[in-house]
Amino acid sequence: MVFPPKGVATINRDFCYREGKTVYLGIKSFADTGLVTCGFSTRLGGVSQQPYHSLNLAFHVGDQVEDVLINRQFFFTDLGVNPAEIVAGHQVHGQGVAVVTDSDKGRGARSWDTVIPATDALITATPGVPLTTYYADCVPVFLLDPVRRVIAVVHAGWKGTVLRIAKSTLDMMVRRFGTDLATCLAAIGPSIGPCCYQVDAVVADPVSAAFPALAGELLVADGSGRWKLNLWQANREVLLEAGLPTEAISTSSICTSCRNDVFFSHRADGGRTGRMAAVLMLKK
Repeated sequence: MVFPPKGVATINRDFCYREGKTVYLGIKSFADTGLVTCGFSTRLGGVSQQPYHSLNLAFHVGDQVEDVLINRQFFFTDLGVNPAEIVAGHQVHGQGVAVVTDSDKGRGARSWDTVIPATDALITATPGVPLTTYYADCVPVFLLDPVRRVIAVVHAGWKGTVLRIAKSTLDMMVRRFGTDLATCLAAIGPSIGPCCYQVDAVVADPVSAAFPALAGELLVADGSGRWKLNLWQANREVLLEAGLPTEAISTSSICTSCRNDVFFSHRADGGRTGRMAAVLMLKK
C-alpha cells in the first residue's frame, strides 16, 4: 500500500488520511455517527529528535518530556481535543480494563506518574473525556456503542490478544452500561501485519492454544522454524466471538513495520522508537 500524499483523503473504506499540523488517520464509520472525535496518529509532524522522530506522543520511551508535550499539543489540537484533559493508562500487555469519568481527566496528560495503573483498555460514557492508548506495532481496537453512547479504546499486543482483552472490554460495556453488541461498531487500526510479524514458539504456542480452530490461519510457517502471525485476524475473531456483527468491524490493513516511514514500529526500528496514539472521545 502507498500512503496517500497531501490532498488524498481515502486509504481504504474506513480509515482516512487527515492533515493539520500533524498527519493522522480518521475513522469514517465512527465519525459518520456524529457522536465522537477519533483519530490515530502517525510519526509525522512533531519536534522529537531521532530515534523518536518526529511525532512521538509517549513519555515512557526515553524522549524529552518537553518535546512530547509539544507533540501532544500539535496532535490533540488538530483533533479538537484539549491535551490537558486526555486520559492514559500504564499498558502492561494484560487485560486490565478501566471505566473512567470526568474525575479522571488529565491522568497521564502531562506526566507518566499520573497514568491509570495496569490498564490496557479504557471505557467511558462521559462526553468530553478523551481516551488514549499508545502503540508501536501492537493492535489498537476502537469500540463504539452508538445507542448507549459508550466508547472504548483497547491496546492488544499478542498477549492481550490471547487474553481476549477486546472481549473483556465489550463484556464490561455490557455489564456497566447495558450495551447491545449487535449495535456496536469496531475498528482495528494500523499495527504490525502478518507480512512482517515473525514469531517463534514462545508466542506461537499460546496463540495456538487460545485459537485452536484458527491456528492454521493465524500462524503460517515461514520455512525458518518460525511463523508469521496475523493479529488483525485474531482480534477480528475475538470481536466476532464477543457478538459483534461482521459488517460492524473495520480493519485498516496498514502494517506499521512495512510503513515505518509513516508509523513507529518497535520491530522495524530496532526496539527504540516513539509511539502513536489512538484517541476516542464522546462529543458533548
